[in-house]
Amino acid sequence: MVRPSLNIPRNPWIRAAAFSVLGLFFRLWHLSQPKGLVFDEVYYVKNAHSLLLHGVEIDSSGAGEFIVHPPLGKWLIALGIKAFGYNEFGWRFSAALVGALSIGLIYLTAEKLFAKPFISAAAAILMASDGLHLVMSRTALLDIFLMFFLQVALYGIITQRHWLAGVAFGFALGCKWSGIYELVAFLPLIFYMTFRAQSRLRTYFLRAAQYLVLPFTLYCASWIGWLLTTAGYDRHSHLNRFRSLITYHLDILNFHKDLTTPHPYSANPWNWLIQSRPTAFFYQEPASCGASKCAQEVLGIGTPILWWIGCLSIATLVGFWIARREWRIGFILVALLSEYLPWFLIQKRTMFNFYAIAFEPALILAIVALADRWLSAATDPNNVRFRKNIVIALIVLIFLNFLYFLPLFTGTSIPYSTWYHRMWLPSWI
Repeated sequence: MVRPSLNIPRNPWIRAAAFSVLGLFFRLWHLSQPKGLVFDEVYYVKNAHSLLLHGVEIDSSGAGEFIVHPPLGKWLIALGIKAFGYNEFGWRFSAALVGALSIGLIYLTAEKLFAKPFISAAAAILMASDGLHLVMSRTALLDIFLMFFLQVALYGIITQRHWLAGVAFGFALGCKWSGIYELVAFLPLIFYMTFRAQSRLRTYFLRAAQYLVLPFTLYCASWIGWLLTTAGYDRHSHLNRFRSLITYHLDILNFHKDLTTPHPYSANPWNWLIQSRPTAFFYQEPASCGASKCAQEVLGIGTPILWWIGCLSIATLVGFWIARREWRIGFILVALLSEYLPWFLIQKRTMFNFYAIAFEPALILAIVALADRWLSAATDPNNVRFRKNIVIALIVLIFLNFLYFLPLFTGTSIPYSTWYHRMWLPSWI
């Protein structure tokens, strides 16, 4: 009996779980390092702790605090604090767990797209070998949660689990508004797929419920603490609490629209793919590391060779799609470009390199899609073996590059000269 196409066999799930466990090791290893709040943890961790205590974000004076991102990501950070305490391990645990799960999920996604264990394993290893993904998985920021839920939504679309995709889009919006980009980009594709399937009218209403009503409802539900308590920012601007929430959202929109404050680590979207201006989350010169001068840094940078290959892969896949309109390539490009190109429309806004984490799963899929096409083009067994060895060699090279920069991803104290040798570009300092 032939297994239905939408059911993944047991073995891929086991292999995906194994990759997640491996990724979790790197994410939990010395997770409490560095000590204290790093970069924007100073905002999100305190907000998460306030959510635990009050159900809404409260500032040090006891008044409602103006917050510019939805609450869901901070609630997830709060779960780690609830489980392990108000400490570095506690507030970073949820990000570490979600980051590890995303590695297994990229395996399953590649399995559904290409149905080749080698390609699926390559995707999981590449994601596990990326520095930006590791840093974001070890820091209590919102972006790793945004990335994960968008990744779940992609998997739901591929497997035609539309309720799952709708839930994931709603959760993505509940972490950061930028999740709307991918939802808007995929809506026409979803309805086109429904049309091609010659579906009945009720199916169109069902898709609208799954991709419009459900995400919007879940997004509103993420504000339940603000709605049910009385201490939230601007909670009483109107007698009707929902009108107050709309006013609050207009204030948030104006904040994002007018956010042009200069920052030493701001990075234009043109720089993201080549990782030319990474974000320094933490830096200090500790007293002891076995050398006369030491450095300790957490640098939000992708594994350079991985991202540079990814940049070339995207350009190549665009050419392939123009030539052949292959649906897999189109799907990957929609996922990637929908989370990347909108940032070019707001060039004056203060932006950072780590925003690129939102489309990293699609970047990984772009790389393995190109590898799959190259391997599939070979017909002679010796040529197939040769090409496969080249792909393996590149994966090993990327992993070695990852290990080379690992001290900068984990905030390990190293001699200053060792740190300086890893500053390949002046803009990395």
